[in-house]
Amino acid sequence: MTARRNDERTTAGAHRMMRRADREVSDPAQVAAIVASCKIIRIAYMDAEGLTIVPMNFGYVSEGIGNATRPTFYFHSAPIGRKIDAIKAAGNKLSVACEMETDCEVVAGRVPCNWGEAFKSVVGTGAASIVSDLDESRLALEMLMRQQAGMEHVEFTDQQVRSVTVWKVESDYVTAKVRERPQPRQ
Repeated sequence: MTARRNDERTTAGAHRMMRRADREVSDPAQVAAIVASCKIIRIAYMDAEGLTIVPMNFGYVSEGIGNATRPTFYFHSAPIGRKIDAIKAAGNKLSVACEMETDCEVVAGRVPCNWGEAFKSVVGTGAASIVSDLDESRLALEMLMRQQAGMEHVEFTDQQVRSVTVWKVESDYVTAKVRERPQPRQ
């Protein structure tokens, strides 16, 4: 187990090491398992109206989730709206941050300052873009159905695929963290 990094200092703009290195998840299979258990990802971005964050259902490409790799998350939306406008205004490459969590549970402490939360989480950054390829859009919708409903091999007609706007976030940085529920004292 890696120790805490309470005294680490980094410069702005560089990916800093996780302060609680003892909670960092670096094994790609464990990171993929966390992502697989999540149903909602929050996408944060800046547009002409300011900062915003939106919770989204998602599907993802499981290959490449881990420290040195770059997962791709897929979404569908109406063909118009703030997210789509922001992606278009950014030249189809909108900088975003994302976050998802699972297995959250309050952990009571002996005194109020000792309370905490058990959780598993993934955070990252990347670029959002609209998917224009019909085959990639179809695959994205299939991944969404697998992630959200556990349905494998769902088929979509061309008309169904064209009725929504499919977009994706190609990650450029992803990190994961787990705080297990403490074992009861005996």
